[in-house]
Amino acid sequence: MVIFLLGLVILIVGGALYGRFCEKVFGPDDRETPATTMADGVDYVAMKPWKNKLIELLNIAGTGPILGPIQGILFGPIAFITIPIGCVLAGALHDYFIGMISMRNGGAQVPKMMKKFLGNVNTKIYTIIIWVLMLLTGVVFIYTPGDLIVGDILGMDVKSNVIWIVYAVILLYYIISTIFPIDQIIGRIYPVFGAVLIVSAIGVFVGVMLDGGKSMPALSGGLLMQHPKGQTFIPVFFITVACGIMSGFHGSQATLISRTVKHEKEGRQTFYNMMLVEGIIAMVWAAGAMVLFGRGTDTATGATAMVGIISREFMGTIGGLVAIAGVIVLPITSGDTAFRSLRLMISEQFDIDQKTASKRVMLSIIIFIPAILILIYAKTSPGGFNLLWRYFGFTNQLVAVFALAMITVYLKTAGKNYYISLLPGTFYTFIVFSYIFHEKIGFGLEARLGEFFNIAETSYAISYPLGIVCAILFLWLVPKLASKRKDTILNYKM
Repeated sequence: MVIFLLGLVILIVGGALYGRFCEKVFGPDDRETPATTMADGVDYVAMKPWKNKLIELLNIAGTGPILGPIQGILFGPIAFITIPIGCVLAGALHDYFIGMISMRNGGAQVPKMMKKFLGNVNTKIYTIIIWVLMLLTGVVFIYTPGDLIVGDILGMDVKSNVIWIVYAVILLYYIISTIFPIDQIIGRIYPVFGAVLIVSAIGVFVGVMLDGGKSMPALSGGLLMQHPKGQTFIPVFFITVACGIMSGFHGSQATLISRTVKHEKEGRQTFYNMMLVEGIIAMVWAAGAMVLFGRGTDTATGATAMVGIISREFMGTIGGLVAIAGVIVLPITSGDTAFRSLRLMISEQFDIDQKTASKRVMLSIIIFIPAILILIYAKTSPGGFNLLWRYFGFTNQLVAVFALAMITVYLKTAGKNYYISLLPGTFYTFIVFSYIFHEKIGFGLEARLGEFFNIAETSYAISYPLGIVCAILFLWLVPKLASKRKDTILNYKM
């Protein structure tokens, strides 16, 4: 309990201080924003600060900050320290600068900003990855809320045909929210969703506090514990708890809200602080899971099933349903804007005007056909969803590495402190590449070469050194790229 409370202090106090520092580095001023200079009544719509903050929070907080920490807490109380530190120094910084840089560049989506700051080659690679991530995100956030609705709300078998009806309803909402102006659907329904989310988080937090730490492991057990499946803390923890610490997906959502913020000085509250709130949500659900594991709940219980168990344990039958509803809200309010972001990215790539409803519908059809096919595969294939989730986690963090490189180039070109993004980018480069070098969904180097080099398949004897090499290259090449592209960037026309 002490470590949990210490983590909350780091998150709240450290976030307040470092958020102001990041704001000072960027230097928001009184210039007009795209919400007013480019208003089109569809995507560029000036909205009230409270509504922007709430939409940003609901956009970025999918099931990741709940399912991820529930799995991540199996590594031990160290999660209560790594989540807040990572959120303050990397995740919130990432979200703030992406949103503010977009605001300074006409509300541009991330691929368009990549082209300006990182050049054509890097942008082509990034564009493919981010489009895949948006599709995977949308599908994941149809799958998980659908299963929660059928399994925990309706009390039915998630393999029954009813699941497809629920999926269809969620998909229909996504189609509507993707096509209609942002203030007509998202801007009106999100306040209701936000209230449910807040109630569920408060309920779990109260339950954890009433437990008083009696069910949590004593500090004498160590901060880092043996994972029940033998997984290695580095890099697996940072891939698993991506959305509670840092998520590349958030960049696509910050650029949406960069088009609705009326004043630059609202940026820290809208982008940086909402990521801190997501960090608090992650901490609360991680603590709830740790309490129940301490009471004897099987650590092999799936993360989705744990949501229902935690909710009912701390809030009773009725309150538990409210908490589960809050968890259902999170992915739905991220899935809709994932598809909306993908529509805007494709429209920018091919210069397709989005003021015309027919063109928005056309792009939406192109997006939703592959999404439906992926959903069918994930549901009908053995291990299909697990594979989908693992690729989602990896691409999510890889996208964030590109974003931190872009932020670094922006800051260095502007003569500002670029180390604040370069160092987190270097660390996550090591995490992402050591993970993909090791895992069988990637190169599986230890599994393939372990016998030849006489090393265990579970070791990172090959992947760690290669990850370090990639991190050093990031640390060296990104500042050089900034220096090389300075004149091009300064003369670039969006």
